Amino acid sequence: MTAVCAAFPVFAGDVRGYDADTLSSPVPSIEDVRGKRGLVDVKNVFVPRGQWLFSGYASYSTHKNNSYNFLVFDDIDSDGYTFKISPMIGYAIRDNMALGARFIYGRTLLKLDDGKLSLGDEDSGVNIEADYYYSLKHNYSVALVWRQYIPLGRDKRFALFSEMSLSGGGHQTKFAANQPLRGTFETGYEFSLGVSPGLIAFISNTMALEVNVGVMGLNFKHSHQVQNRVETADVNTSYMNFSVNILSIGLGVSFYL
Repeated sequence: MTAVCAAFPVFAGDVRGYDADTLSSPVPSIEDVRGKRGLVDVKNVFVPRGQWLFSGYASYSTHKNNSYNFLVFDDIDSDGYTFKISPMIGYAIRDNMALGARFIYGRTLLKLDDGKLSLGDEDSGVNIEADYYYSLKHNYSVALVWRQYIPLGRDKRFALFSEMSLSGGGHQTKFAANQPLRGTFETGYEFSLGVSPGLIAFISNTMALEVNVGVMGLNFKHSHQVQNRVETADVNTSYMNFSVNILSIGLGVSFYL
């Protein structure tokens, strides 16, 4: 009987096509994998460790309507304004990462002298008329802010950032309406957790423009109402938001010192 033997070439340092150094190297850690994205690359520093950050957002709008018609609303006579300011101070605890605090204050006034809501025709439709309505509201809150910068390119002029904030505050509101005449005073508090991505662009060595938009938030709100100094009511509201809120877009100026 003749034995047949098959010979397979074996190369030093090679086992089934894998390099021996690869077999002996450790498995990449989670931090190594994250580093490949370039989000925490210390070689591209946009905001260096130890830098102070001062920024702020402010907005003001006013309106006045005389016999204005909008969709199902007719003969609207109203005026009012909305004011909001939000200064922030922060400190870079490491490269491209900062912690800070933000103060937010807002005030809204609405005075409605006349307005009609018309649904359907004159005979079988629904018609609601308001002769007088007054609302004055102001709210205030303080937020702890964590911000991570993601540089765009190597010129250190443009960057994306992701901002997460945990805030808490209160509000006061006054309502007044007639037919029958009634007045309501409301106080309350609220807590929220939000995420706001944004874009920053330096226009000088220390001054930059910022724009951000809220995309996610968890909110809880408690309100206590007293009507005509007799009747009372309590309202608890909580909601979760995972959509882009166009009304939450903010444009501000920041200084890095």
